Amino acid sequence: MTKVLILDANQQPLYPVRISRARLLLSQGKAAVFQRYPFTIILKEPFSHLKLEQLGFKIHPDVKNKK
Repeated sequence: MTKVLILDANQQPLYPVRISRARLLLSQGKAAVFQRYPFTIILKEPFSHLKLEQLGFKIHPDVKNKK
C-alpha cells in the first residue's frame, strides 16, 4: 500500500494518506503538488481541527548491538 506525504498549509507534516485520498484532495482543489520525489502534497487551507500526533518508536532494553 503506497502512501503520499502530506503537509498542512504551514508546511507541517501530517500522517501520510493513501493515493486515493491524495487524488481526491488534488481533484477538489484542496491541495497542490509540493514535491514530486518523494511525492508530497500541501493543503491550501489550514485545518485547525486536526490534531498532530507524534510518531515514535521504542527499543527493547534487551537488544544488544553486535559488532
